[in-house]
Amino acid sequence: MWLQRHKAGQTGSSNDWDNDMNIIHMNPGAARLFLHSARLLLLSSLLIITLLSTNISAQWSLQQLDTKASFRGLSVVNNKVIWVSGTNGTVLRTLNGGQTWQTNTVKGAEKLDFRDVEAFNANLAYILSIGPGANSRIYMTENGGQTWQLQFQNEDKNAFFDALAFWDKNNGLAMSDPVRGHFLVLRTKDGGKHWSPIAPESVPMAKDGEGGFAGSGTCLITKGKNAAYLVSGGAVSRVYQTLDRGQTWSVVDAPIISGSAGAGIFSIAFATQSKGIIVGGDYQKPTLNLQISAITSDGGKTWVLGNSQPQGYRSGVAISATNSLAIAVGITGT
Repeated sequence: MWLQRHKAGQTGSSNDWDNDMNIIHMNPGAARLFLHSARLLLLSSLLIITLLSTNISAQWSLQQLDTKASFRGLSVVNNKVIWVSGTNGTVLRTLNGGQTWQTNTVKGAEKLDFRDVEAFNANLAYILSIGPGANSRIYMTENGGQTWQLQFQNEDKNAFFDALAFWDKNNGLAMSDPVRGHFLVLRTKDGGKHWSPIAPESVPMAKDGEGGFAGSGTCLITKGKNAAYLVSGGAVSRVYQTLDRGQTWSVVDAPIISGSAGAGIFSIAFATQSKGIIVGGDYQKPTLNLQISAITSDGGKTWVLGNSQPQGYRSGVAISATNSLAIAVGITGT
């Protein structure tokens, strides 16, 4: 579900790790956490936000870019190598931690909006564009963006792809909004040479009006060696989970605000195999701070609202595996 198109779920008291978790509202910090989870950041036109230090007192630095594109996809390989993707078929790469950026336009994709990028080193990266029909595509580069190979182009007029995620450079998933009652999930086992749909009946039936949000590329994530999570919104807010690389899926309700086309879960992250966090809200009502964030202590089997809530809609979240520090970002603040 793209941002231009786009309650159930029980509420409850936060579980026992909420008291140890800090949600940062205004003061950006923990650069190491951002550098390894930075794809959650909202990148506005002409500006990329990076962190210059590796300690808790790190500061934001705004960087002027010679481009008219706006950005949502971000993949941090390490402290030096970072990839960014966005509108007008634009992909950026830095090899020096953001001091300078190389701008690249994917040939034949000049009108596409690349909402997600997954990179593995300075040369290998995958990008996903959103949109109805043939606008939903997956490209791959092995030479740092000099050339891009079209790996997948959607042919289903009812599909609209939102995100992709990888366990490693060969094994990954891509997801579309529901098609004929089920989220459409593709899987690759050979580095994207082949993308095959998972049997629709392996994914629980979607509710009418339920979909995903292509807001930050983090509505689909992988975890560990075999797990993956997919989050939804619209009519309901739910969390889908697979423990066998997408062969079978389960789903649970989540207490994030829902019930309208712009409301639901936008992002999910895990600190450990059991401790995770989801954030969202209503992007059409960005200052509404009702039921924005929820947490789990059992690997996503159940979700409860946290005691501390972000001050409005949030489209991305990252969480530290060492101290449960969670950082959520959105158009009204961090």
